Amino acid sequence: MKLIHLSDLHLGKRLNEFSLLEDQKYILTQILSLIAGEQPDGVLLAGDIYDKPIPPAEAVQLFDYFLTKLADQNIPVFVVNGNHDSAERLAFGAQLMSGRGVYVAPVYDGQVRRVCLEDTYGEVQIHLLPFLKPALVRHALEEEGIDSYQAALAAAVSRVETSGTARHVLVAHQFVTGASRCESEEIPVGGLDNVEAAVFEKFDYVALGHLHSPQRVGRESLRYCGTPLKYSFSEAGQEKTLTVAELRTKGDVRIRELPLRPLRDLRKVRGSYMEVTARSFYEKFNQEDYVHITLTDEEDIPDGLAKLRVIYPNLTQLAYDNRRTRGGVGNEGGVDLEQKSELALFEEFYERQNNQEMSGEQRDFVRRLIEKLREGDQR
Repeated sequence: MKLIHLSDLHLGKRLNEFSLLEDQKYILTQILSLIAGEQPDGVLLAGDIYDKPIPPAEAVQLFDYFLTKLADQNIPVFVVNGNHDSAERLAFGAQLMSGRGVYVAPVYDGQVRRVCLEDTYGEVQIHLLPFLKPALVRHALEEEGIDSYQAALAAAVSRVETSGTARHVLVAHQFVTGASRCESEEIPVGGLDNVEAAVFEKFDYVALGHLHSPQRVGRESLRYCGTPLKYSFSEAGQEKTLTVAELRTKGDVRIRELPLRPLRDLRKVRGSYMEVTARSFYEKFNQEDYVHITLTDEEDIPDGLAKLRVIYPNLTQLAYDNRRTRGGVGNEGGVDLEQKSELALFEEFYERQNNQEMSGEQRDFVRRLIEKLREGDQR
């Protein structure tokens, strides 16, 4: 059984003010070409299909194009929602789509959708577990003791039947303890979303979404495939890949990764203004790439952002590294608010307004309030 593992498409995402839809369509078309060559038995989409719960129309159209192309190839698709998706919107028309081989996890009600496939080695059961928060599981199972992500996932997974000789594949969207994060990921306060890898022990392959770097967590068959594109400059040095999982006899899972090539790359550029504007410097790479430039000049360059965009049209950020900035003074475009947690942003705001740091009691109150608001968003 050959399965393609994808996640975290984040369709509709923007990199600062730049829309990535053209880049996303390019990489999805490339993925479709690779899938056509691999001829898999199924495609697993492990959440964060969209970047926002209410995605722009162009993002919905792009996902529709992708699913239609897969359905035209008669390749089954298995989809779960992530923390960026609206479970209700993503599941709309799920029963109708299953007639074309597109299986979408319904809004969690205590049951986990299962789809059965067969190959020469026997039966493979695909289990679709949507992104879960404690409040959602507590409500669905009517159990008061579920007050953590660990307890919520353990309760949900314990109700998934995996007995017998069939091979079992779980598609899920959670943060497993021990995995590495990137700056482009949504980071909850206090690391409260951690789930131990042992929760997923009974599955032959676990196709995870949520983290943007391709990686295994403990065993080889418990994996994040990562994003198909780079979504933050912390990922500039990564190579994005398409994950192929082949299930043979029970317990025999083989993993391959196919390289993906973006329309535009993400690059970090560093040097003085004279250095980064020298033709011999910028002609070494694609000038259409998305660029983060750090200037080392001691004096700010007047209208530096506008001047540099003549050479680097997709310059997303301009920062300075000099005596002034190392002394703690702000810089031009050098702070990416999307890379900071809500708590960190609120702490900075409080300190600027009150000329003093928050107390431990105030910090704990804000942390609890943010978590409560987040849980409310998922209901």
